[in-house]
Amino acid sequence: MRRNNGTLNGQLARVISEVGHTDQVVVTDAGLPIPAGVERVDLAVRENLPRFLDLLDVVLDELSVEGVLMSAEIRDHSPEMLAEIEKRFERLGVTPRFVPHTEFKQATGAARAAVRSGEFTPYANVLLTAGVVY
Repeated sequence: MRRNNGTLNGQLARVISEVGHTDQVVVTDAGLPIPAGVERVDLAVRENLPRFLDLLDVVLDELSVEGVLMSAEIRDHSPEMLAEIEKRFERLGVTPRFVPHTEFKQATGAARAAVRSGEFTPYANVLLTAGVVY
């Protein structure tokens, strides 16, 4: 068993360990369609379990991030969630880019993996571009 206080989920731990510089990982709410060919790490158990922010925190604790893409619609539909997401990226010195949701969904097709939460807050999705730790 791993002792690094990271994720206990074996599939998620493997995916994170396999991500290289510029690979992309999407952390999703319960409703985002995951394109065929993108590995699905489905952690959703029921409505809002796990919460998106809790899952995002786990991923950010273990993954170096140099870029973030989000749906512009989160600004109007879920401003409280957006504020919480932006706090996390401000601490990392990363500024999210925003695109229309249809463009966001298309961009997820290039992701290495999609990590699905049980979140029911609209547009709680981020596409992370991996950085390097050195």
